[in-house]
Amino acid sequence: MQESYITIKENATAELTEKKSRFIASIFHIKNEEDANEKINEIKKLYRDVKHNVYAYRLEDGTEKYSEDGEPSGTAGVPILDILRGEKLINVLVVVTRYFGGILLGTGGLVRCYGGVTKLALKNATKTEMKLCVEFKIIVEYDNYNTLQYYCQNNDIKILNTQFLDKVELDVLVVDSYTDKFLHYLSEFTNGKTYCKQTAKYYHE
Repeated sequence: MQESYITIKENATAELTEKKSRFIASIFHIKNEEDANEKINEIKKLYRDVKHNVYAYRLEDGTEKYSEDGEPSGTAGVPILDILRGEKLINVLVVVTRYFGGILLGTGGLVRCYGGVTKLALKNATKTEMKLCVEFKIIVEYDNYNTLQYYCQNNDIKILNTQFLDKVELDVLVVDSYTDKFLHYLSEFTNGKTYCKQTAKYYHE
């Protein structure tokens, strides 16, 4: 798993008109191929009166797919995918709907328009970095709680949940690249007496 990747936080759209042809880009944050297919089908139902609903997407697991949807090879889905690659965007789907205006644009014109409307939509999208993180369950004595809390606050470690029972139980989220330092700190400051168990590993902002 890679240490981090860039994605979008919210869906976005943009439009471009060239020689009476109308291009509508819809950008989505997606989780997997099933999610991508659902979004593509939604757009096809929304714009069922058009011939071309071109798309491209990239996923965190390395999957990359595109469709020209009847456009000349290399003029639609490929330039969209190239932009996603260039922007290093992951878990992002772009669907571009084209209403033909009756005037042929040529292969160069199609590449320029499909790429152009994609870039416009990306400008309207809020990007965010997702970091690979590890979640831990920690149990500490009350005497150590304030020190641990202070350490977490000053080292970008998120405290997700805290329970005050016989001891203090915490669920914390640590950036994967920092876990060795964090575990070393826990061992040092409590002389190895703190309970700590990894419970999950996932991407988080």
